[in-house]
Amino acid sequence: MNGQEATLFPQNGNGPITLSGENTSQRVTAGSRAVWKLVLKPRQAGKLKVKVLLTINYGTEDSPEWDVRIADTSGTLWESAKLTSPEVEFNMDGGGGKELTLEAESPRGARIDDEVRIRMQVFTEGQESGSMEFYANTMQSILILKTSIGHERAVADGVAGKAKTGDKGIFALLAPGKLDGYVFMEAMNTDLVRETCRGVRKAKGLVDGETNLAEIEHFLTPKPLVSGISEGDVVELVAGPFKGEKARVQKIDESKEEITVELFEATVPIPVTVRGDSVRVLEKER
Repeated sequence: MNGQEATLFPQNGNGPITLSGENTSQRVTAGSRAVWKLVLKPRQAGKLKVKVLLTINYGTEDSPEWDVRIADTSGTLWESAKLTSPEVEFNMDGGGGKELTLEAESPRGARIDDEVRIRMQVFTEGQESGSMEFYANTMQSILILKTSIGHERAVADGVAGKAKTGDKGIFALLAPGKLDGYVFMEAMNTDLVRETCRGVRKAKGLVDGETNLAEIEHFLTPKPLVSGISEGDVVELVAGPFKGEKARVQKIDESKEEITVELFEATVPIPVTVRGDSVRVLEKER
């Protein structure tokens, strides 16, 4: 399960069929699927009777079961939710290969790191041609809760208060200061999260679907206060005793997130140091 392209040859080295594909270990969120693409390919012309046998394990005895499915280009060949015997048989013509898809859908109520291990064995004419192993486990997802504008922090506090009682599967909450009407949640069980958020004042419900860390990373690492300001820029002071005055940026101290400006209207040109969020850029230095 190292993620490399794996080709299985029959144990005797001269068998009639090979199986190839990727067996990369996968991490999926609750209720989503791990998918592996495979190809069965005969070594020679002629009809072959093929049997695919699955052995499925879920970790511990109390671990929830995953829905496992095998399909080809025509549709589903076998799925654990409907069939008890973990095997599927079909005929193949030796003239071409057969594309297979193996899927494992995690339970909607999965806990973090619930897992499934699948061993696939391929038999032709009663002889085992080879086997592959697949692994997937669950990870937390990032859900979005819609709120009334201006009440994001209060909603986050309300959800956090309810999440402290019992195992609600909510690991973190984020109410970005620059995003109105939304709270991000790192969580596992969408249904349980939805129930936890019900009744929280000013919470309007979960947004359908999930997001990912890359899409909210800029909220986790705020830009420096001096970001976007350059020496020579014309700015307007928006806070402090010189509020409303225009000035030119003379120096930028990124470590302290401060800038030094020279006021246009001052009788004597005296440098004034202010925080980077105390100015608004009016004109960029050319």
